[in-house]
Formats: sequence, structure tokens, C-alpha cells
Amino acid sequence: MKAIVVRAFGDPSVLKLEEVPDLVPGPGQVLVRVHAAGVNPVEAYVRSGSYPRKPALPYTPGGDAAGVVEALGPGAAKFKVGDRVYAFGGHSGAYAQQLVAAESQLALLPAQASFAQGAALGVPYGTAHYALFERGRALAGERVLVHGASGAVGLAALQLAKAAGFKVYGTAGSEAGLAAVLDAGAERALDHRKADYGDEIAALAGAEGIHLIVEALANVNLDRDLAWLAPKGRVVVVGSRGRVEIDPRVIMGKDADIRGLSLGNASPAELKAIHADLADGLVRGTLRPVIAQELPLGEAAAAHAAVMLNGKVGKIVLKTD
Repeated sequence: MKAIVVRAFGDPSVLKLEEVPDLVPGPGQVLVRVHAAGVNPVEAYVRSGSYPRKPALPYTPGGDAAGVVEALGPGAAKFKVGDRVYAFGGHSGAYAQQLVAAESQLALLPAQASFAQGAALGVPYGTAHYALFERGRALAGERVLVHGASGAVGLAALQLAKAAGFKVYGTAGSEAGLAAVLDAGAERALDHRKADYGDEIAALAGAEGIHLIVEALANVNLDRDLAWLAPKGRVVVVGSRGRVEIDPRVIMGKDADIRGLSLGNASPAELKAIHADLADGLVRGTLRPVIAQELPLGEAAAAHAAVMLNGKVGKIVLKTD
């Protein structure tokens, strides 16, 4: 089979398409013929060598994928050969024509979703769900603001929040992004390129404030986020590219919280609940993963360059066919 192999940490050029041996599932494992693999910013950080947790070299990147069950290992009984599935993890990397994963790392992909959309679920929708409901503890009737709402995680958060009945608002930085934010269900789309962008959010927050903010760029926004929070409001940080200075007295006066998030900390029970909810949303049509770009597997380097750019709308996916 063909797979992307990284033999040294570095810039995107270290992502090489190679011919490697076919995979064989072990006990309790499932072999998936991958049709699409999702590309996430964290994979670019890992590839560069800047991420705290580094895989042993050589390795194949990726954990998000969608495809068809090709074979079952001894004892595996949850799926059958031919099932359409999506993966949110695996014992091998997703940037490949085959993936071996534990049964607990797979879920059935409803017929309503394409393979590309299935590959957009694991990290983006898992992160958004974990941010809103597990870490954010969003409650019925609350007001939710999503920063960076035109990205893969942001659009997922908007769709999930809208489906749950929250009043939801989102920020973006392009005309296409603002349109996507509204299409995903936001009551208001705010342009962070505008000089008075902060004033617009402050006016939107009003005396009531924002109950939950999903923050994709904490090093830029966090200090102002705290001013916009309601009493007992929460900011859940899903992304940051540097350090930030805040005034702790602001959160003290509001009994407010800043909560970090890493999807890798979710328990098996939490992941099971998350993906049961996501599958239900796909079937009901409330969740509609947006694909920004589809590239051939051999163009993984271009995908890694693109995933770090601002302004993309939705998820970047590698096609393995």
C-alpha cells in the first residue's frame, strides 16, 4: 500500500509518499481501507518537532480517516467487512491507504455522509463537542461565542451549539468565512478584520454577557474574552499560538473560569458518548462537515502548508484513491 512516511522532523517536505507493506489487524483490531484522511494543525506541529509529545521515527501521521472495513482481527465483532466507518485514532497513521484501529476508535459512517466528511469528524467535531459539553458545561439557553468559527473546529462548534438550542455567535476573517458562519447556524457573524470588532462583541455581550466562549486563538483574544463574559462564564481554550497577559481580577469578580482542552484527555466513556451524538447528528442532518479542500495523498506537504493558513473555511482532506 501507499502511505506518507516521516523519517525526520522538519518542514512539510519531510512528508514522503512511500510504498510500505500491507497492514494486518491484531486481536480486537479492524483493518480499514482508507478513502479519505483528515489533516489537522496538530499534525503539522508534531511533524515540525515542536510538539511536546513526539512519535518514534519513522511514522505515518494522522488519526482522522474514513473508509470501508476490509478485515477483522481475532475477537473483533463490533463491525463487519464492508461497513462504512470513520476513525478517530488508530494503531497506524491515517495518511495511508490502510489503517489499523481498535474497535473503540471507530464508528459507523451514516450513508448521508461522504468519506471526506467522515474524515472531518474525529478531531474537529470531537474537540468541538468536548469543548461545549464536557469542558464548557454549556446549559440550555446560554449564549455561546465561537472564535475562529469558519475553521473546521469552529464550524463544528456552531453546528453542535445550534442543534442543542443555544444562542450562538461566531467570528471569521473573510467574506466566505462569514457566510459559512451564518450558514452553520450563527445568529450573528462578526468580522475580526474590522477596527471596531471588539466594540461589536462588547455591544452584543451587553449587560448579560457571554456565558461560554470557545477560543481558537487565546494569545490574541483571551484578555478581551474575559471582559465579555457573563458572571460564572467560561472560556474554553482550544487553540493558542503564544503567550498572553490577563488581569486575574476580571475573572475573580465574575467567578469566571478559563478552561484548557486536549481531546487526548477525554476518557473512553466520554469519547463513546461524543461519537454516538455525532452519528445521531449526521443522520438527523444537523451536522454537515464542510470540506475546504481535497488533495491527493501524495500532496500531504501542500496540505500541511494549507492547514496552517488563516482564512480557510472547513476541513482539509487527503484522498487516498
